[in-house]
Amino acid sequence: MKLPITTLYTGLAVALAVGLLHQAQATVPVPRVVEVPFKPAFTRPLGGREILARPGQILAPASLLRTEKPGRLQVQLANGRNFRLGGDAVLQLSADGLNLEKGQIIAWVNPGQKGGSPLKIRTRTATASIVGTTVFIEATADSLKVFSWEGHVQVETETGRRYDLRTGQQLTLEQGSWLPLRKLSQPEAAARRQKSILLNGFSTPMETMTAIDQGLGLTAQPAQPAVP
Repeated sequence: MKLPITTLYTGLAVALAVGLLHQAQATVPVPRVVEVPFKPAFTRPLGGREILARPGQILAPASLLRTEKPGRLQVQLANGRNFRLGGDAVLQLSADGLNLEKGQIIAWVNPGQKGGSPLKIRTRTATASIVGTTVFIEATADSLKVFSWEGHVQVETETGRRYDLRTGQQLTLEQGSWLPLRKLSQPEAAARRQKSILLNGFSTPMETMTAIDQGLGLTAQPAQPAVP
């Protein structure tokens, strides 16, 4: 039976529209999971159920990410910036940054993507802003550590106090008090570089690793086995 010409045209139009939609979805940058080197790691869309994280998984706006030791994962945001999460962590994506409830995160901006608005990482007690740099944050119920692996990190506390961290400097909150900025010695930095569960243990290259080693005065070293 022959279909009316209008029906054929309508079917072709729908098929074309669907194809263009799929093509547009494939080309529009969206947040996605890059790697899950260690499990368990989970994702949960807003209002949805929690599922195991998997490489290539697209993350909906306001998704919640969670890891349990030794679980770790790496995510690339829509703007090309990356972060790794681990250490019994809970983090929620937001329209203008990341909300870290607890755990460890290392976030960086690729050398070729410097500029633009800062990537903001919010915690219960402070917000770190990075542009063209690499930052490590560890948040617990009663403490916070912010460490600049390389570059410039701005930190603003919940009381409005501001700190500027440079390569190798750490800001620490302990028992409700902010300690003075401290620059790690080269041996301390080298030990942390080798033992970090977020710098090591991933197969996906980290574009700022060379800058980290150079900035801390370390020679490029093969990755050591990660210590959960």
